Amino acid sequence: MSVRQQDLDPDSTTDIEDVADTKEELIKKCEEMWKDMEECQNKLSLVGAETLTDSNAQLSLLIMQVKCLTAELSQWQKETPEIIPLNDEVLVTIGKEEFQKLRHDLELVLSTIQSKNAKLKEDLEREQQWLDEQQQILESLIVLHNELKHQVVTVSESRIFNELKTKLHDTKEYKEKLLITLSEFLEDHFPLPDRSAKKKKKNIQESTAQLITLHEMLEILLNRLFDVPHDPYIKISNSFWPPYVELLLRNGIALRHPEDPTRIRLEAFHQ
Repeated sequence: MSVRQQDLDPDSTTDIEDVADTKEELIKKCEEMWKDMEECQNKLSLVGAETLTDSNAQLSLLIMQVKCLTAELSQWQKETPEIIPLNDEVLVTIGKEEFQKLRHDLELVLSTIQSKNAKLKEDLEREQQWLDEQQQILESLIVLHNELKHQVVTVSESRIFNELKTKLHDTKEYKEKLLITLSEFLEDHFPLPDRSAKKKKKNIQESTAQLITLHEMLEILLNRLFDVPHDPYIKISNSFWPPYVELLLRNGIALRHPEDPTRIRLEAFHQ
């Protein structure tokens, strides 16, 4: 029996060493996970207890993962790890379980992505339909705007032209009426002096210049005012009857030149 035990000792020693190595490796992984969780916990404590919004959904998920890992680590620390024999059957079983777990996780991720893609596709189709409708409305409005613009421009130009033509005709008629009324008024109330009365006066030499009416004097002053606005003064000629010149000056209708008393101008009542 001792010989057989001595023959089996190398195998038993090898198994013990494998178990010890596996235990140390598992402890190292737990310590690394614990360090990672401590770092996450420190980062989260720096962030502060703020209310999470939709934009911080990833942070909320990380917090939940940390809590789960912390609880799992605490549970592992309370239990004594079971040493799994390292043979082909066990390794195959473990590999199948991990593969099934990974497959399940990937199927969940795929299902989530497919549902998101379907929702995005519906949103895209709805937005595209809305865009097409808006484009059609815009094109219809552009066509209607062009038609109305052409119609309004045509109607407005013809109507404005006719209105201006009518106003211009009425203004010309009113101007002619005013000129005729003014001429009749001036001829009745401001006639030219009687030449027969001048001939009766002795020692008075009759002027050889032809006198003009008050109407003509006003017309000359008015034309000068509008034709040469920068120099509206005219020289008092012998054809201006002095009493009419004095009448215009005294009533503020005409103004004498400040430097040349022989020149007068019409008062600019329109300014």
